[in-house]
Amino acid sequence: MFRIVRADRLAALQAQADTAQAQAASAQSEASTVTARLELVREALARAEGELVALRAQSYLDAEDRVTLRTLLRTARKQTSNHDKVAVLFRRGQFHSLHGSTRAAEAAAEAEGAPAAGWVCVPGDAPPPTTSDVSWAVRTFRVQAEK
Repeated sequence: MFRIVRADRLAALQAQADTAQAQAASAQSEASTVTARLELVREALARAEGELVALRAQSYLDAEDRVTLRTLLRTARKQTSNHDKVAVLFRRGQFHSLHGSTRAAEAAAEAEGAPAAGWVCVPGDAPPPTTSDVSWAVRTFRVQAEK
């Protein structure tokens, strides 16, 4: 079966086909633009994810640093507060050595052969024992900072 189409109808159909082809080309161009933008967004997302990983790692390190700094600060405060007294170690009534704590003085005396028990601790305002039966004694003194 044949169909006869008039010239004006053929021209209108040709115009519609040309318009459809132009719209398809335009849509193809827009699709290419959108694809390129999508690729840029994916790259930016990958960079952001990489930065996030690095920032999380840095955050963990910063948290560890803060914990370490707190520990160091706590230790420094303890050491500072412990230095308001010193322990003086006497051997047979004579000055032997100076220590930061009574325990450190006792350990120093034990290292030189003093018995581990039977210590005599003398208050700071009392004179050190001078008797020969007391071979080692620890006397604590309060230290005052200069103002």
